[in-house]
Amino acid sequence: MKKIEIYTDGACSGNPGKGGWGAVLVYGNKEKEICGGAAETTNNRMELTAVIEALTALKEPCEVKLTTDSKYVCDSVNKGWVYSWKQNGWKKADKKPALNVDLWEKLLTLLETHNVEFVWVKGHNGHPYNERCDKLAVSYYQNLS
Repeated sequence: MKKIEIYTDGACSGNPGKGGWGAVLVYGNKEKEICGGAAETTNNRMELTAVIEALTALKEPCEVKLTTDSKYVCDSVNKGWVYSWKQNGWKKADKKPALNVDLWEKLLTLLETHNVEFVWVKGHNGHPYNERCDKLAVSYYQNLS
C-alpha cells in the first residue's frame, strides 16, 4: 500500500454559517491541495467533510496518516465513539441522537478501504500544513456569496 500523509481542516463563519474545508495530500515529494465548502453548515461538518473528501481523492487503498486539529473527528474514531453510535442506532451514550450521521457513514465506509491513523494537532499553533488547510478553508467560504 502507498503511504500518504493527509492534513485537513474545516472552518465556519458563524456556527452554523458559511463554511469551508481544506486538505493537503502528500505522497513523496508531491502535494495536492483540495478545498470546498457550503453556504450553511457547521464547523464539525466541515471538519468531517475535509477528511471524507481527502480520502475519497485517493485512487487506491492506502496507508494514511491523517492529521487534523479536530478533536471531534480524532476522538470519535480513536476512542471508538463513532462505532458505538452506529451500533446503538446512531445514539450517543447519553441516548441523544448522534449528529452528522450522513457524514459518519461515508467516513466509516472509507475507513474500510484505507488504513488510517488519525493524529491530532493543536489548531492555529504554527503547524505549516494545518495553517495551509485553514487558509484553504477560510478563503473558500469567504468567496461564497
